[in-house]
Amino acid sequence: MKITRQHRFTLRLAALAASVVVAVLACLVMTVPETRTTAAAPQSAAGARAAADRAPLAGRIKPGVAHRGVATFYDAGDGNGACLFGPSKSVMIAAMNHTDYETAKACGAYIRVRAANGRSITVRITNECPLPCAPGQLDLSPQAFAKLAAPKLGRIPITWSLLSPKTSAKIAVRYKTGSTRWWCGIQVIDHRNPVALLHVRVAGRWRKLPRTDYNYFLSAKGAGCGGPIRITDIYGQRLTVRGIKLKANLVQRTKAQFARH
Repeated sequence: MKITRQHRFTLRLAALAASVVVAVLACLVMTVPETRTTAAAPQSAAGARAAADRAPLAGRIKPGVAHRGVATFYDAGDGNGACLFGPSKSVMIAAMNHTDYETAKACGAYIRVRAANGRSITVRITNECPLPCAPGQLDLSPQAFAKLAAPKLGRIPITWSLLSPKTSAKIAVRYKTGSTRWWCGIQVIDHRNPVALLHVRVAGRWRKLPRTDYNYFLSAKGAGCGGPIRITDIYGQRLTVRGIKLKANLVQRTKAQFARH
């Protein structure tokens, strides 16, 4: 078959297009990020079901599930952070990555952290580590990181899991600054297990309040403010507390605490 000048031009264009496609695909392959160090550890179907059965209200952080990621550290200051607990008495605290923070659901959780060298620590989540912190990543206080490895390393591989620790403390409740009978924010403090839900009593029924990423449950129109409060942990245990005064920014201790798991 006779190849005309037009045919040659068309063949060259096709070859050029093919080379461009190959180059683009090569770039895509070369730039796919490595995620093995931040993904959750593999879990069997039976293990996943068991975790769900144990804590039906848990989100991403479930009991009995080992998470894999990296640990870094930051200047934690007095320990206050996105969870708005206020200054921390303990320096063994950490910020949870944005994904596992899960709109403050991780706030107050106790986490057992293990380094590859065999060292381990327990930290309490008081802050959020924003993007680009990856899923599985924990940003520790300098003191906590130093118990795992030399600070000069800056970043180390870890595994971590949820704890339900021993504690003699009782749960406390605090109304947010600006709270009145027309609007209020309610926070739970010193809980052994992560808090999943908070309800207030309105007209003889329990009403669920939405949670904010700064760890307060809001009643936008004041419904239930100053009345009985029902707090539910990820295991489904419910605690009803009464007698909490509608006083803003006052930590009010209760006589209740979630059971250990």
